[in-house]
Amino acid sequence: MSAATKKTSRDVLRALRQPKVLAMLLLGFSSGLPLYLVGNTMGYWMRENGSELSAIGFLSWVGLAYTLKFLWAPLIDKTDVPLLGRLGHRRGWMLASQLVVAVALAGMAVVQPQGGEIQLAGITLQHLLVFGALALVAAFASATQDIVVDAWRIEIASDAEELGLLTSGTQIGYRSALLVTDALILILATYVGWALSYWAMAALMAVGVGAVLFLAREPAASQRPEVAAHVPLWTLSGLFDAIAGPFLAFFRTHGRWALLMLAAISLYRLPDFVMGPMNNPFYADIGISKAFVGEVRASVGLAASVLGIAAAGISAVRFGFIPTLLAGAVLGPGSNAAFTWVAMAGGDHGVFVAAMAVDGFATGFAGTALVAYMSSLTSIGYTATQYALLSSFYALLGKLLKGFSGVAVEQLAMGRTLIDGYALFFLGTALAGLPALLLCLWLAQRMRSQQAQVQAAG
Repeated sequence: MSAATKKTSRDVLRALRQPKVLAMLLLGFSSGLPLYLVGNTMGYWMRENGSELSAIGFLSWVGLAYTLKFLWAPLIDKTDVPLLGRLGHRRGWMLASQLVVAVALAGMAVVQPQGGEIQLAGITLQHLLVFGALALVAAFASATQDIVVDAWRIEIASDAEELGLLTSGTQIGYRSALLVTDALILILATYVGWALSYWAMAALMAVGVGAVLFLAREPAASQRPEVAAHVPLWTLSGLFDAIAGPFLAFFRTHGRWALLMLAAISLYRLPDFVMGPMNNPFYADIGISKAFVGEVRASVGLAASVLGIAAAGISAVRFGFIPTLLAGAVLGPGSNAAFTWVAMAGGDHGVFVAAMAVDGFATGFAGTALVAYMSSLTSIGYTATQYALLSSFYALLGKLLKGFSGVAVEQLAMGRTLIDGYALFFLGTALAGLPALLLCLWLAQRMRSQQAQVQAAG
């Protein structure tokens, strides 16, 4: 960046006062809120209600909705939502998805993950089946919200610097929601129970609704892109452009390196995804109270996460995206091994606090680095679909494998104690980060070669 275009501190402060920055914070919160409520936190609730580890692992597959969102992202890119489309292309879809998430979370609070049967419209169903179906609806609507919020963030930015600012705002809002649903809800559930806690989370979706109605404005780039391109959606050519266009554009832009990028992205957070469903059941089984887990996550975990986010931002500015990704590829899996330490220490509170500090920093660092990198790879006109493609690759393999996490712990515990099974499982997930590290090293080598070619040509 030249001196003429470099942002001053006053420019940054002025940008922070823009309504779209506040909107981005609130939309980031709304995007992050459902994630653990249909994932790791839901597993804690299920384990306390007596669910088997295998059932918890299998039900975590509802999170595949986040991974498969690229399948319906073209529809989101090219059509207005019925009834609410008058709010605008992006805003209408955001509001519709937020309302569905809120209703599904409220339904989960009513049904609860318990044994026995439930009567619906004269049909007898298992409680856990209905509970899982509602979790799937919430996950699908939440994934749809993510598609639109990510596209809005990229399209509303005036330049690359503002995109970085909005990305940071997203991460702060998103991490704040994870704090609520991964930490504060545990404290709340200790006193009022899980059902009332989920009702409260459903009500908190009003944060995103308010951002859509009162702060967010419709990006000019999202005004009916199929009309701007003079290609009606519901024709053969229009459907081809909507579905295949984003993928072809991505491969045209990045050539043969596109596959390497997608492979690195798909493996980058594999250790975290596979380990995720077993974290909270592990705390329940080792005897760490959910109130203490919530307190540590809300204090040490939050502080470490903020430091990790800040460190990733500084690293990206100072060293670039690829070196920052490389650092995250080391930090992320290393934090998994810290939970093996917790298991071997028998759930010692001091060791647990240290592990949460390591995990918070590593997760904040790696997550921010990856989001910024993926955002830089999209093209206007295909923003939602391309980012959905990248974020789907980022989660696909991990979310497929995490469904077997409960079975893995149970198998590893055979002939050992259950806690020993957890310890071996966490160590195995750490080692699963090695392929991503090797691919990031390959990307770094590619970047060095490109820079050398540019210098030689100059």
